[in-house]
Amino acid sequence: MKKVLKTVKEKSILTMVKTKHTLCNRRGEGFVDTAVKILISIVIGALLLAGLYLLFNGTILPTLTQRIKEMFNYKG
Repeated sequence: MKKVLKTVKEKSILTMVKTKHTLCNRRGEGFVDTAVKILISIVIGALLLAGLYLLFNGTILPTLTQRIKEMFNYKG
């Protein structure tokens, strides 16, 4: 019985020390930091997609369409 009580006491002390260490830990990320990182990545991704959309619709596709029409123009 003494052995069981000693084991329970040691495990409870170990759990208490781990809990204290976890609560006193100041390194690590909070929820706000992670949310800010996610929002920044979403905004940057949206800006990149908008830039590519403008580039393709305004510059590349009209030029490509014009070149294809000129290539198949058999009038001479």
